[in-house]
Amino acid sequence: MSGAPEVILTERQWRARQSAHEQRVDRWITPYLERRSRGVAHPVEDFLFSYYSNRPATLRRWHPGIGVALTGDVREFEERPGYVVSAGTARIDLRLSGRRREAVRWIRDLVTATVGRPAALRCFGLHEWAMVYRQNADERRHASYPLRLGPRITDQVAESSRITCTHYDAFRFFTQPARALNLLEPSRDRQPELDQPGCLHAAMDCYKWAYKLVPLATAELVADCFELAREVREVDMRASPYDLSSLGVDPIPIESAAGRAAYVKHQRDFAERSNALRKHLLAVCHAALPDGESDAPSQVEPAQA
Repeated sequence: MSGAPEVILTERQWRARQSAHEQRVDRWITPYLERRSRGVAHPVEDFLFSYYSNRPATLRRWHPGIGVALTGDVREFEERPGYVVSAGTARIDLRLSGRRREAVRWIRDLVTATVGRPAALRCFGLHEWAMVYRQNADERRHASYPLRLGPRITDQVAESSRITCTHYDAFRFFTQPARALNLLEPSRDRQPELDQPGCLHAAMDCYKWAYKLVPLATAELVADCFELAREVREVDMRASPYDLSSLGVDPIPIESAAGRAAYVKHQRDFAERSNALRKHLLAVCHAALPDGESDAPSQVEPAQA
């Protein structure tokens, strides 16, 4: 475990952080819960709640993270898994690191491999096009929305492009005919070999690794990753073949040179920002792992796309 000194927060300090976190997250959670109560789906805004397993209430719950002790009225932490409360002080149960050891090491190794390789920037969001390639209208994930260019031209764009998807959780949703168009064959086992910072799905996955590290990770880090993932998802769907103009979502026309240039600009920005978050995730992993196990693994070959 990291030898850094423990940070002690007074009740006034940690309650201020708790309140700020809840207010920040409520801006995202409240509209989603309101839509859900009316049975209204939003293909952009709902994705992080429907695709990832972290529930809204769990996202809202504040955690100080490993290496922090809370003083004052800490009774609410007595029943929380992963905490110990003693003599009016709450902190992460250090035994949790041992129980989570294999999961933390897996996240550390994947994130280290991802952050250590160059960003591949020429996929142009074609994974979304491959997910509707030669698909009937009623089979599409977002069947309520038409294709911006129609099915025939959408298929032509996919067929005439160099599809280089590196992320398994995007590739696995390709239609069967589209799989043969991808230059790579991602798999779950190859994820540490292929994930790279230019991938929008890998950027969104920072959110997944953050909430899987809770309560070792701070709630603020989870929210930072969620906030970036929201921006990434918007660009992901703007570059998709769907016509989402009824939702006020302007397209990024990746079938054109200007659209592809705009997409790459977003990729560069997301790669830089997601790598900054990955470094924070690695700091959590290193703090949680026993001394001698927090070193980064050997570098694997960069993904080529």
